Amino acid sequence: MRKLLVAAALASLAGLSAPPAMAQSQPVIPVIVKDTTSFYWQIVLAGARKAGQDLKVKVPELGAQSESDITGQIGILENAVSQKPAAIVIAPTQFAGLGKPIDAAAKQVKIIGIDSGADSKAFTSFLTTDNVQGGRVGADGLAAAIAAKYGKAEGDVALITSLPGVGSLDQRAKGFKEQLAAKYPGLKLVADKVADGQATTGLNIMTDLITANPNLRGVFASNLIMAQGAGQAIAENKAQDKIKLIGFDNDDKLVKFLGDGVIAGLVVQDPFRMGYDGVKTALAVSKGEKVPADVDTGVNLITKENMSSARSQELLNPKVK
Repeated sequence: MRKLLVAAALASLAGLSAPPAMAQSQPVIPVIVKDTTSFYWQIVLAGARKAGQDLKVKVPELGAQSESDITGQIGILENAVSQKPAAIVIAPTQFAGLGKPIDAAAKQVKIIGIDSGADSKAFTSFLTTDNVQGGRVGADGLAAAIAAKYGKAEGDVALITSLPGVGSLDQRAKGFKEQLAAKYPGLKLVADKVADGQATTGLNIMTDLITANPNLRGVFASNLIMAQGAGQAIAENKAQDKIKLIGFDNDDKLVKFLGDGVIAGLVVQDPFRMGYDGVKTALAVSKGEKVPADVDTGVNLITKENMSSARSQELLNPKVK
């Protein structure tokens, strides 16, 4: 499967390596995401696609088999480099595993990082959510939801992380824990669970937390997949009145959970901007222009109370086609 995926990526790029004369002036900037099938990455790619249209850039949309497919993404990166593009935009699947491949790639082409970090100093520019701040916002949202229900921000809470060793997820966990310690001494972290990236695992972890912790008042599920699974468990156990859940990112399922009160809040990034500005920055770099080394693309807490605002709707329901 991985060989087929890499072959398809190579074919996509090869088709652009010898463009018609009319299109030869268009630079090629591949965008490599973690997984082309998930809603979040589709929004990133939609932003990149729009930038390509606006800036007259060819933007091959590439991605691994899944967010845990490190080998697949390395192969796609190597193939993209071999096509000698103007620059490459990449969201690394794993911090440690993508460090050396990005170091090697950057010796031949400028690399723009988006979303998640890698163990490399070779990025020309990096555009991402401040994920530590995202974790802090998650803690603030959870504390507010618990206080609204119980009168005070106190009681047992839990953290569910999707995968080990992913830079963005580790940073969210760090921010969440630091904010609890600094601002909410009444909230006690009684469980810190790390899953395997599957929504069903998130559902099972949340179900076990409900059973094993009768005094549990809140949970922070730090990415979309875990929020889906945890939300499903909350709904199935009719626990939304007792346990307040804050998720991270959004799709149609999570937005419905939010509107129905199953989820108390969503920490939402701006993936469209990440994709758009990633391509825009890559194009600038390819022209020799100076760009900032780091760009924070922002994070917002959306609740049932503010989900109808214009800005919330822009973030919750972006156009992906």
